[in-house]
Amino acid sequence: MFSKSADPTTAPTVPPRTSGANVKSVLAADLRITGEVSSTGTIEVLGEIDGNISAKGLIVGVEGRVSGTVSAENVEVRGKLDGSVATHGFALRASADVQADVLYTTLLIESGAMIEGKFSVNKP
Repeated sequence: MFSKSADPTTAPTVPPRTSGANVKSVLAADLRITGEVSSTGTIEVLGEIDGNISAKGLIVGVEGRVSGTVSAENVEVRGKLDGSVATHGFALRASADVQADVLYTTLLIESGAMIEGKFSVNKP
């Protein structure tokens, strides 16, 4: 059931890192972050972030809360978002509660989403 390596002094192998654009970081429901958060991949927020977020993608979960400035290629909100957003694709799901100034290229709003703020199209 258990086996030992032939040489106990050798370091364990570490799997190679994947490309940053394909990585998804999940911030758990019990996590609260204050400050700057950045990623070359997607960030999924199930807890709370109070500060600036810069990432390839942002997903705010149903119980997630984000307050601050967001800059991401794609943003999907199922929870609460307060602040300002600059994004290419902005999706508001039925459970979303957004109070923000949003600059977007494409917009999707599901029935039931609560929105307040200024929404502006980023024209190419």
